[in-house]
Amino acid sequence: MQVADIVCAIEKIAPLKGAASWDKSGLQVACRHTEVRRLAVALDPVPATIERALDEGADFILTHHPLSLSPHLPNRLDNYHTVLSLLFRADAGLYAAHTSLDVQPDGPVGWLARHLCLRHPVLLEETGEGIGFGLAGDLPAPKSLAELVAALSQRVDMSLAVTAGNVPEKIARVAYCTGSGASLMEEAEKSGADLYITGDVKYHAALDARIAILDVGHHSLEEEMMREMAQRLGTIFDIETFFVPSHSPFASAVTR
Repeated sequence: MQVADIVCAIEKIAPLKGAASWDKSGLQVACRHTEVRRLAVALDPVPATIERALDEGADFILTHHPLSLSPHLPNRLDNYHTVLSLLFRADAGLYAAHTSLDVQPDGPVGWLARHLCLRHPVLLEETGEGIGFGLAGDLPAPKSLAELVAALSQRVDMSLAVTAGNVPEKIARVAYCTGSGASLMEEAEKSGADLYITGDVKYHAALDARIAILDVGHHSLEEEMMREMAQRLGTIFDIETFFVPSHSPFASAVTR
């Protein structure tokens, strides 16, 4: 399959025109070859993930996060330098669908709304016609926090999840934003949500919260989103498409 056809298919799901102005979605690293035999999909373009993808025969890699939001000379021996070295040595291409994917509610980012069967989902922050960040919707029936955590645990790692705010006995409406969604806290409150699920909530934002928060970390919701992206692309392409799992850079220091 041609590189151009793969990029075209990705951009049908995540058009670059929807990306935030500060973002670096798009082709990150070009390759000399034009024919792709194996496509890898992952969350982060970090050395361990790229090396595993290449070891498994990938010659083109799609990640969610860009290689860098501030591209620079590879004049330091850091992860940026290592990833470039790995890709150049293997002549493998790298593409990132970051906010271009985040704003598509019918795309993989909507996996949690579908998993929880949220009714009448609406965007928290609309950035264009029918696109934007975050979703809110009604549960089919009110659930306790424990029931929602159990439902989430079927798909994502909840080992680092924490709560903040006043958690009601029953939750009828849920809002969420994958990745780092603390900036949409006010929009989640305005949506009428009883619970906001996201990651990277800061201390003072948690103190000021007027609704319950479930912070599951930056990694887990987006990891599952990219797993679904791999599945979608696998149904489109006539080449092998596989997902490369990863782990949160954080780990619990508490042993039980």
